Order: sequence, then structure tokens, then C-alpha cells
Amino acid sequence: MIKKTAIPFYFMLAIVLLSLFFPSLPKNSGNYEYNGADVAWMLTSTALVLIMTPGLAYFYGGMVRKKNVISTMLQSFICMAVVSVIWVVFGFSLVFGDSVGGVIGNPMTYFMFHDVLDGKPWVGAPTIPFALFAMFQLKFAIITPALITGAFAERIRFTSYILFICLFFVFIYAPLAHATWHPDGLLFKLGVLDFAGGTVVHMSAGLTALASAIYLKQGREPGHHTPARITYVLLGTGMLWFGWFGFNAGSAFSASSLASTALSTTMTASAAAALTWIFFDAVRGTKPSAMGTCIGLVVGLVAITPAAGFVTVPHSLVIGAVAAIVSRLVVDWRTRSKVDDTLDVFPCHGVGGIVGMILTGVFAHKQINSAVEHNGLFYGEVGLFQAHMIGLFASSAFILIVAFLLLKITDLISPLRTSEEEELIGMDISQHAEKL
Repeated sequence: MIKKTAIPFYFMLAIVLLSLFFPSLPKNSGNYEYNGADVAWMLTSTALVLIMTPGLAYFYGGMVRKKNVISTMLQSFICMAVVSVIWVVFGFSLVFGDSVGGVIGNPMTYFMFHDVLDGKPWVGAPTIPFALFAMFQLKFAIITPALITGAFAERIRFTSYILFICLFFVFIYAPLAHATWHPDGLLFKLGVLDFAGGTVVHMSAGLTALASAIYLKQGREPGHHTPARITYVLLGTGMLWFGWFGFNAGSAFSASSLASTALSTTMTASAAAALTWIFFDAVRGTKPSAMGTCIGLVVGLVAITPAAGFVTVPHSLVIGAVAAIVSRLVVDWRTRSKVDDTLDVFPCHGVGGIVGMILTGVFAHKQINSAVEHNGLFYGEVGLFQAHMIGLFASSAFILIVAFLLLKITDLISPLRTSEEEELIGMDISQHAEKL
């Protein structure tokens, strides 16, 4: 029997009523100087980043059992709805609002998108409308909780998942993004460089995925399973690769040589990682597979994300190759352990993000991007590398501690795990009354 609940509907109704009283009309015409080429590129990039979330849905959906494909894909799609609403109400303010101690933004700064449509351009994106900057950043906030879903695929209640991603956004993503990308943020002031979200997106998602896999324990059908559709994985990988050019090159916030650099390093790092993954498997006597190629490619995309606009193209090959080997080894460790990270989110996104953050501190150079104050360790300077190591350990500890707390809180409010019967039937039927 389906249990009725009206609370989520009342929350949505309250937001709709709130919108009537806070229309956030522009106060002026916003007479700012914009660059048409930059605006066009950022509109395109914003759309490119959004298509990554459906791409992720196919990527994950093809990997799970057939009885869980719809549920797994919907977990990515629902993020586009949930996070978008939060973003307008107070989420954008938490990330880019007036800084409170360098760890979070004032939720009232842009409450209900107040002063956004006609706002002064963001200091890091001076040639595009503030609203466009806000929408571009929204797409990053959308895909981050979607990435986590692969860790607890096939065993989490859908309604509890929605509550968890709301808490994750407020208490993990927003503080980490503010600390890293806001000029007054703690990590920003420390000197940590994160061009497009290696720390903010991939480490936060990957480490939260690890906490989730540990907390939820093993599924009731552990071990190897047959993916539902490897063709879905290939399609999803293609969509992710395509969208990632907006993800990284768009983070230049201009149609410029820096965007070209980020696009170039994104292409080459992912290619190097894909090849390294299957070649490394071949050394150990494993046939090259479509799954391995796709996973390796995504690992390369993850690893280059923090470094894309700070390193040279040859060094991007190093970053992709190293990340592929390290992530592949961690996948092997995870497989032997009792950690049921269903789709290896931590080994791929968490570890890939960590490797990318470390190697950004090794290979970044101010001749690539003037935002680099101290060159990387490879060039004989230690300041940036030290900042990244401090940021790495501080961010990891913060993410893991808060993630476990949020999982426990969610579990107390709405149980996270499905019943044994629901899990054996499959999430598609038990959670959504649908099937392929």
C-alpha cells in the first residue's frame, strides 16, 4: 500500500506563494557593458553543462540491473528540478552571496533572485550578465548531487533521496563552493585553484558517495551484476564528453584563448585516460572493454577539471594517465572490500578529483593563467602545492564528517534503505510503479 504524504506538496505550495510576494522585478535597466561573443559562448556553455546531467543518467542507467534503470536515471533527472528551485530561493545566495566568515554566503543576498536580473556582473565574469553567470553556476550545482547516486543505486528510497540532496546542497556543496570560488572564501584566500569544480563538484560528490556506501552497507544482491545496457553507457559517455567542454571551457567566462586552452586540455586528458585505462587492463590480461574505455574517459575528464585552465596540453596528458591508473587501482581495492559503492563513484569521481587537485598544484603555471600567483611544484615552487595539500585534507575531512551526519539525519526523518522485498523486486517497480 502506498503511504500518502502531503508535506512535500505543501513545501512547493509555500514556494509558489512566496514567489507572488517576491517577484524580484529589476530596479533599473542594467546598463552594463557586455561582450556579445562572451555572452553567446556562455549561453552555449550553460546548455552544454545541463546536457551532462541527462548524459550521467544514461551513463549510470546503463550500468545497473535492468529492474533499476528507470529509478537510477530519474535520480539524475530529479536533481535538475530540485536544485533549480532551491537555487532561485536561496541557493545562489549561499554560494555567491555576501560572505559570512568565508564559509557560506548570506541567504538573503539574492533571496528569490533579488538583484540578479539587473545585477552588477560578477567580478570573475565582468563581460556577461549576472543572471547568465547565475544560471551557468546552477548547472554545476545540479550535477553534483546527481553524481552521488551511483554509490547507492539499487537500494535507496526515492523520497529519502530527495531530502538528502536538499541537505547535501545546503550543508556540503554550498559551503565548499563558497569557500573555493567566492573571493572572500577560505580556500580561495588560501590560494587553492579549482578552475571548474574538481574540489567543489567531484571531491564533494565522490567523498559523499563513499560515506553513503559505507552508511547504507551492502546491497542484498552484492557482487558482480550484468549491466542493463552498455549502449546506454556509451551514449551517456558521449553526452558527458560533449557537455564537458562547456563545463571546463565555459569556466573561462569568455570566448577567449583561456577557453581554448581549457577545451584543449579537456580533450587530451580524457583521451589519455581512456587509452591508459584499457592499456593498463591489457597489461594485467584483461580484454579492452567498452565499459573500461568509458569509465577511463570520464576519470580523465574529472581529473582535468580543476586544472583545465591552469596547465599546458602536454601536462594534461600526464594528468589523465595518472588519474586513470590510480582510479583503476582504487576500483580494484573497492571490489575486494565490503564497501558497496555500486558504480564506483568514489574511485572514479572522488579519487579522480583528488588526483586532479594534487596535480594542479604540481603543473599550474602563471603563463597559462595570470590567476596563478605561484607556479606548481614541477616548476620549483612549493606555495601552491602546499595550499592544495592543506585544502585537500581540510575539504576531505569536512565532506566526510558532514556527509555521515546528513545521512543519519535523513535516515531519522525518512528511512534511506528500501526493504528487502522492494530491493529484490527492483527500484523501478517498488519506487515508481514503472518498468522497461
